[in-house]
Parts: sequence; C-alpha cells; structure tokens
Amino acid sequence: MKIHREGFATISLVFLVLLVINGAVFYWFDSPALTWSLLAISVVFFLFIVSFFRLPTRKNTEGDNLVVSPCDGKVVVIEEVYEPEYFKDKRLQVSVFMSPANVHVNRNPISGAVKLSQYHPGKYLVAWHPKSSTENERHSVVIGNGKTDILIRQIAGALARRIVNYLKPGMQVSQNEEMGFIKFGSRVDLYLPLGTEVTVQLEQVVKGGQTVIAKI
Repeated sequence: MKIHREGFATISLVFLVLLVINGAVFYWFDSPALTWSLLAISVVFFLFIVSFFRLPTRKNTEGDNLVVSPCDGKVVVIEEVYEPEYFKDKRLQVSVFMSPANVHVNRNPISGAVKLSQYHPGKYLVAWHPKSSTENERHSVVIGNGKTDILIRQIAGALARRIVNYLKPGMQVSQNEEMGFIKFGSRVDLYLPLGTEVTVQLEQVVKGGQTVIAKI
C-alpha cells in the first residue's frame, strides 16, 4: 500500500504537532498515566490520518461500454433529476457517499475527452443533504467518449474542506486514471443519460476503479 501524494504535507504537519504536544506534556507534567494515555491517543490518531491517504494497489475494471465507480463508498442516490449546470435536461443521478474511513482518491469512470472542468465555491452541508449537489463547494467534470457524455461532480461535505481536481478542458484521459482527491469525507455524483442500465443498488458498497456503476 502506498500513501497518496496529497497526504504528504498533512501527515507531516500532524506528526510535528503531535510530537510537540507529547513533548510538552512529558516535560511539564510529572504524570506517567497522562503521558502514556496521550501517546496512545496520538498514535491512533496519526495512524487514522495515514490510513485516510492510503492508496491501495488494485486490479481495475476496464471496458469501453462500462461506467466504473469513481470512488470508494456507498451508493446513496439513484434517481432521475434535472441537471442545470451542463446538460440542462433530465439525467440519471447516481451518488456515492465517502466516509472518512474510505479511500478518497477519485478516478475517471470512463475514457475520453474532458469537455468541462469547473470549480464552484459553496457551503459545507453534510454530504448526504439533497441540496449539497448544487449548494456545497464542488467541482464538476464532463468526460465524453463519442458514445456518451458523463458529468462527474466532486462534492465537499461538512468535514471535507478541500477538493483537488487534476483535469482541464481538452485533456484526453483514460478510465481509472486519477481525477482528483477530496479530503476527509464527501461524495461524488454521476449524471448519466436517461435509460442507462445501472448495475448497482441503493446502499451498495462500491470500490473506485473496480465496481461497475452502469453499462453504456
């Protein structure tokens, strides 16, 4: 297992802060119980931070007619909605919620050309709130492969305060390549053409780069 590059600065900062705090407690307080308790809590917290930025090695699923999950998490929405940003018509929305325990790298669900890559500042409603798709901080990407265009929207949640996206309009991208990263819990929405065959169910746990969300 590797550590994602987005985590290097955060992990280093957390390590230094915990080192200073534990050193100060050890120096100023003559209490072995307090010292060891704080050390144990610090180790658990540090390991949690490290695990959040983990980048496991996986055998990805590929296919020109497949829409692969862009992230790890749980399917929380499958419904027909109006998409106002790019398509401006009805689409089939499939949303995956990522808890802080999930791997948080985001991947391209299909190969193709990037037609849109747009950041939107916004609120920090909980990621499962119905209005989070349009009111939260978010980043929208549209990828087209000649057969269809798919909008992928990264959404920040109550804890996630930074969305990273690597794509720019005009880029040619491959399925399962890294699209971006969302720090500390959030969700990703997919907007598919009406009539698309969805292959997942509500509450289903999915894995980025492996689980097939739909068939084109």
